[in-house]
Amino acid sequence: MKVMVIFGTRPEAIKMAPVVKALRSKPDRFDVRVVVTGQHREMLDQVVDFFHLSPDYDLDIMKHGQSLTDITCGVLRGLEDVIAGEKPEIVLVHGDTTTTFAASLAAFYQKTPVGHVEAGLRSHDMYNPFPEEMNRRLTGALASLHFAPTRGAVENLRREGIPDSHIFLTGNTVIDALLGTVREDYTFRDPVLRSLDFHRERVILLTTHRRENWGEPMERIFRAVRELVASFPDVRVVFPVHKNPRIREAAGKALQGLPRVDLIEPPGYEEFANLMAKVFLLLTDSGGLQEEAPSLGKPVLVLRDTTERPEGIEAGTALLVGTDTCRIVEQAARLLTDPEAYRQMAEIPNPYGDGRAAERIADILWQERNRSIMNPALQTSN
Repeated sequence: MKVMVIFGTRPEAIKMAPVVKALRSKPDRFDVRVVVTGQHREMLDQVVDFFHLSPDYDLDIMKHGQSLTDITCGVLRGLEDVIAGEKPEIVLVHGDTTTTFAASLAAFYQKTPVGHVEAGLRSHDMYNPFPEEMNRRLTGALASLHFAPTRGAVENLRREGIPDSHIFLTGNTVIDALLGTVREDYTFRDPVLRSLDFHRERVILLTTHRRENWGEPMERIFRAVRELVASFPDVRVVFPVHKNPRIREAAGKALQGLPRVDLIEPPGYEEFANLMAKVFLLLTDSGGLQEEAPSLGKPVLVLRDTTERPEGIEAGTALLVGTDTCRIVEQAARLLTDPEAYRQMAEIPNPYGDGRAAERIADILWQERNRSIMNPALQTSN
């Protein structure tokens, strides 16, 4: 069975790496082609190298100041000849990036079935997160197979009219990647991370990059960071600053030179995963970190007003705090001063998976290979 796996950003690569590995481990069943679009470049390349993904095609679409239109058109044009030439039996995409939607559309134009990994996540607000919410909804409309990470995602797909026979509950592949990467004896390469004393300092990992948090919301987040380090002498904040120039400028103005606040370059995936395993808690607007941190026993304060990952909120592993300075400080201070509140969040089992999602996806693809939904020629044309 010829399977084409397409991704373009660092998070996609991390989450698709276990799928590629699972498929490649069965060469008697699967002939795998890996295509990267290069929607991200340097950050994507780190993960591709770490997981030995060995792309067969690299569209290399990234350019300075690219717009969403640029990405969409670049992916569509770049994939046209690749899909036509390879003629895969199915294209696999992941999550909610512009690469994901455009690759699904490119496959649809050539009547190639699409399998959507991490399907069914919804915030139910088309502009929040933007453009991710519509990317995932549009991809869902184009997909034939939906690999849902949670029961909530399954229910979202059912409500949208997707037949049960097209939906598969698998868990999230990011847990597969994480559990295979974190090591007790890991030694950091970054000198700032090597200098951290995780026994004497309570390290908070901060990440913020989403478009909806640009401007004043991010300023409020940074004010909360300043208040926390001023109020707790043993707290140290590590902030891997996103490559986007707007974020770098805002972070530099608000936090550069502040005692016990370290602004660092984004680490590679192995370094970042092992950092996450050692910190006290996370302040983040990342979707993926909401899924990963519970497997490591780390509470998450989500710097967003909505989330398409409600399972962590409902389970109690994460708390939606938005970008209000006072609320961020209040909830972080509660975890820093109340050991029982911290323990309750840290010890809840991860609702996002058990580390076997990629294996399940590979098995499902093999079992479903002869169904009509995998062969548009067998379906009614009208």
